[in-house]
Amino acid sequence: MELAKEIYQITGKFPQSEKFGLTNQIRRASVSIPSNIAEGQGRNSAKEFRQFLSISLGSLAELETQLILSKEINLLTTEELNPLLFTLDRIRKMVKSLSRVITP
Repeated sequence: MELAKEIYQITGKFPQSEKFGLTNQIRRASVSIPSNIAEGQGRNSAKEFRQFLSISLGSLAELETQLILSKEINLLTTEELNPLLFTLDRIRKMVKSLSRVITP
């Protein structure tokens, strides 16, 4: 959830013209990550939990792509992008590790 909060702060600086475009997509992907982890944890089976973790990983990849695009079109600087990519990589590793230890 910390990442989502940070994403909201950063995208708040994006131009108004991006409000319903990239800003909205980035925010939705960032919220989807913890939301799917939480929903999966609340399910009745390990299989369902792993499925929601997989969806969360998809949202991570989507967010990564959108952030790189934001840098490419000069909405983000390298100094803003790199810490976000580091955080995404750290979260990706944690989600994958969690998925591996969930027993069926």
